[in-house]
Amino acid sequence: MKQCCLLIIACIAAYSSYAQQLHGRIADAQTKEALSGVSVRLLHASTGCNTNAQGRYELAATTTDSIEVSYIGYISRQLPVAAVAHMPLIYLQPGAMHLNELIVSSSRDKQPRSEAPVAISTISPQMLNEAKPTTLDQVLNKVSGVYMVDLGSEQHTMAIRQPIGYKSLFLYLEDGIPIRTVGDFNHNALIEINMAALRNIEVIRGPASSLYGSEAVGGAINFITAAPTLVPTAKVQLEGSNWGYKRADFSVSNTEKKVGFIVSGYYADQRNGYMDHSDFHKLALTARVDNQINEKNKWTNAATLINYKTDQTGGLDSAHFFAKDYRNFQTFTYRGVNALRIRSTLEHEWNNNNHTSFTAFFRNNTIRQNPFYAIQDIPGTQKANGQINSDGFNSYGIIVQHKKQFNWKKAAWITGISTDYSPATYVANYIDITKDIAGYYASYQSTDSLLTDYRVGLLNSAIYTQFELTPIEKMKVVAALRYDRMDYHFMNQLMPSAYTGAPSERNNFNALTPKVGLTYNLHKKRGIYANYSIGFEPPNISDLYTGVKVPVLKPATYYNYELGGWFSFDHSRGDADVSLYRMHGSNEIVSVRDANGMYVNRNTGATLHSGIEWNIKYNPLPGIFIRSSGTYASHIFKAYTDGSKVYNNNEMNGAPKWITNAEITWKPALLKGCRIGGEWQHISQYYMDPANTSRYGGYDLFNARAGYAFKGFECWLNSMNIGDKLYATTAEKSAYGKTYRVGSRQTFNFGVAYTFTGKN
Repeated sequence: MKQCCLLIIACIAAYSSYAQQLHGRIADAQTKEALSGVSVRLLHASTGCNTNAQGRYELAATTTDSIEVSYIGYISRQLPVAAVAHMPLIYLQPGAMHLNELIVSSSRDKQPRSEAPVAISTISPQMLNEAKPTTLDQVLNKVSGVYMVDLGSEQHTMAIRQPIGYKSLFLYLEDGIPIRTVGDFNHNALIEINMAALRNIEVIRGPASSLYGSEAVGGAINFITAAPTLVPTAKVQLEGSNWGYKRADFSVSNTEKKVGFIVSGYYADQRNGYMDHSDFHKLALTARVDNQINEKNKWTNAATLINYKTDQTGGLDSAHFFAKDYRNFQTFTYRGVNALRIRSTLEHEWNNNNHTSFTAFFRNNTIRQNPFYAIQDIPGTQKANGQINSDGFNSYGIIVQHKKQFNWKKAAWITGISTDYSPATYVANYIDITKDIAGYYASYQSTDSLLTDYRVGLLNSAIYTQFELTPIEKMKVVAALRYDRMDYHFMNQLMPSAYTGAPSERNNFNALTPKVGLTYNLHKKRGIYANYSIGFEPPNISDLYTGVKVPVLKPATYYNYELGGWFSFDHSRGDADVSLYRMHGSNEIVSVRDANGMYVNRNTGATLHSGIEWNIKYNPLPGIFIRSSGTYASHIFKAYTDGSKVYNNNEMNGAPKWITNAEITWKPALLKGCRIGGEWQHISQYYMDPANTSRYGGYDLFNARAGYAFKGFECWLNSMNIGDKLYATTAEKSAYGKTYRVGSRQTFNFGVAYTFTGKN
């Protein structure tokens, strides 16, 4: 008996020395962020686990076992237990193909790209790192259907399923929260983004109002900030160009126990560029702290600060443009932006099927400018009128969302409420402008004449819900609905007039926006989707209160029908997705001349937008990567009248039919860390005016990029517009003639960076 007991004890001791408890963390190899929900399982057994919110796993295994680590959008790894036992941190590399990646913007929650019935594209951390963009258009224009128009010094406007224009048809988000308040749209809003703080960007094309509300008509762009790294990291980056551009970036991040932080930012400065009077500077800072309180609670706090000042350059007339005369008619105009955004998000996981998030946010925003577009000549004199104005608002808002999953048909229900109160102010002072004999606006004199002084209380309240289920295998159905109410309380501090604005008044608007869509996954990584959605654009402050009286306006409404699909080909060395859409716009707000010769805003516009968009990625040989993105679209006026002029069935102005961006990159195997790439950007011809009397011929640009990374060091050289082609990013015709916004000349950007990565 004694011998049997000794034998049992010996066996237990032997087994204990043979088996062990594996534990560690899993992170993204590029961003060093923790990955939650990663599958860690024994390769030849059913035993396994998933990583928690901090990327931690714990698994019992024997020394003869191997484990497999897998996650959607990443390359799986198989590792022997003996090696894993000495690896407290396992890194996963993101996959090259984008069909299997996770997205968050389509439903405000993580989901596979193949389960979202929308046209959505992702700009990955790798694309951001390799492009080294000095302006956001250098990466956003790689997305099909997107033309972000560069207006110089990070100023811009946008065209997504819409012509080039300045309307509030696009919604810009940071971590799912609009960066500006409803009703006070600014086409230059992306000046307020900190490019150094970005992890990735998600672009939804087409209406997204069922989740995000107003202005998400042509598209919604969600800028997702980087989370704290699991290991200590620090990065510094310096770059400059042949046109006097200088920039310095930095980031510092780490996680200690349950608390992680990241601080990142950049300072950019431009002096003596090719365009006269085009200097600017920008300081951008972002700080974020993630506190994983326990397994069920996470608290995230983040703040972004932007300080920006630029000279304003207008367009050139035909003579100056084609003569390459880059002297600016305006010598004193400017724009200054100060923006502060703070958010605090508490997430609670009740159980495996219930998750709630509560977000409170604050925004402070001021735009001060001496705008070139407000200058008006006084006929017969060397004088002109102008103004210096200030437009600002504070925002106080909350967003509460709950997600519940059901065991029946893989159903899930998301519901939420949001409210955003944003008191806004606008003040404009008259300035007296003097022109020189050559016609340039040489100087100005400030006056005590107050042109405009008003305050608007903006309140946007909304409730939304989304339900999804899998009625049959491989099919997913999504239905969403959102109700918005917008209240405007306008208070004019001056006597109402044609110059000072409308009388004080209260207005409100509401909209109910649904979406219905489905996806069907075919075999071999192929699938199709379809959706019907509605987007709406409420009147902005400038639409309502700049005239003698407040016009009676309705929100513009857009009805979108969409069909698309995705597939992998050539043994998964390539993938593609395609989208076809048709969108009808009604009650669009346009400025028309009334019987008294005055311009007033009315709901008289109707448009039709239709097109096809594509994204193709292909890896034909090891180290060779090919990408093509583009769109062919038609934008038509169905109803548009300006006084006696009728533009029905004309092509919309500023609407190129073809927008294409293609790129090829070579990463030689013999020189690890080296990359060389070439890019082609094509904008086809388009009409410059609604009457379709003049065309701009469009342009083709060629860019080249090269870089080399060795351990923590990196250097790169980007050559933009390598042929030094003369082109215009916008071309317009009005009663005053043709105007061209000059595109960037041949530019060489050289930079160096060093990244320190500590040990776990």
